[in-house]
Amino acid sequence: MTDWLALLDEQTVTGEAMARDVSAMLGNPDIGEGQVRALFSALETQADFAEKLRMALETFGHDFPVIEAAERLEERYADLAAAVAEKLQAMRRADRPPG
Repeated sequence: MTDWLALLDEQTVTGEAMARDVSAMLGNPDIGEGQVRALFSALETQADFAEKLRMALETFGHDFPVIEAAERLEERYADLAAAVAEKLQAMRRADRPPG
């Protein structure tokens, strides 16, 4: 049987590390558009996983604080993906010729 609470704890630690890593990566002036696209894709995958984890926790009747923690994790990944999407848009605007 899956230990949903252990999985949530593990994913929360991963989410905290990703928040630090994403911030550092986006601040790197040498990051390329391909790297940003790959980062966005990875974060979207993590956000989808966090959503499924939250739904599983709800299905198995975990307490509200556990569900809230899962919602925060889901939101963290969505926020990170949004920040990466903004970076990607900014990169694309910078690459456009004037006019």
